[in-house]
Amino acid sequence: MEQYILLTIFGILIGTVGTLIGAGGGFILVPVLLLFYPELSPEVITAISIAVVALNATSGTLAYAKSGRIDYKAGITFAVYTIPGSILGVLTVKYIPQQLFNTIFGALLILLSLYLFYKNKKSIITPEPVIKKGYKINTLTDKKGITYKYSYNQTYGKIISVIVGYISPLLGIGGGIIHVPAMVNWLKFPVHIATATSHFILAIMATVSVIVHIINGTYNSEDIVLMILFLAVGVIPGAQIGAKLSHKIKSNIIIQALAVCLIIVGIRIFIKSF
Repeated sequence: MEQYILLTIFGILIGTVGTLIGAGGGFILVPVLLLFYPELSPEVITAISIAVVALNATSGTLAYAKSGRIDYKAGITFAVYTIPGSILGVLTVKYIPQQLFNTIFGALLILLSLYLFYKNKKSIITPEPVIKKGYKINTLTDKKGITYKYSYNQTYGKIISVIVGYISPLLGIGGGIIHVPAMVNWLKFPVHIATATSHFILAIMATVSVIVHIINGTYNSEDIVLMILFLAVGVIPGAQIGAKLSHKIKSNIIIQALAVCLIIVGIRIFIKSF
């Protein structure tokens, strides 16, 4: 019973931090599962994580919807482009050896954290909207009356979404740790719009991955179902906490928090793979 209580506590942490930075929380859960459940295969670990990400993202999306910071048009478009990669990721993860999985996962987190630290040295300023073919211009006013006006390259956004769709179920990380930095630094979304919209995309993408796992019979074990249920007990309220905190924390602090989390777990997992 003690392990299930710990899973619920981890669930609260995952829900809070994952929603705060728009990453879904899989980048926290996968390292926890790798460290404390080494007997589980990459396929099972990613299946558990993506199920929790789906619950977290859905809960977080409901909270973000109240804030008025979700760009639904961009979110739906990008979510559609994540689906093919998401299905392929679920189908190929079973063929990755455990050690290779750990190495890839650890290296990805370290590289991404270093990139975020580098970018965060500069002030994150959303540039003036670009009026150009292929760019979508949007104006969004949230419930606090703050107006965001920005533009993004739709083609780049679709390409990034296909890649994120594949990596997400492959590593069980939800994809937000890639999607949020990409939306902020490459597509030039305002940080708070990026985190909220990323969560909306994750809710759709992760749910598709879960459905594929169900069809494949990955969740047939009672122990796996219990782990997901107890994590969910913590994740769902944690996501509500994270969404509320996001209104009170500056965007550069959110990016710094993401980078710190990534480098800590990345180094730990990378070292463990040798």
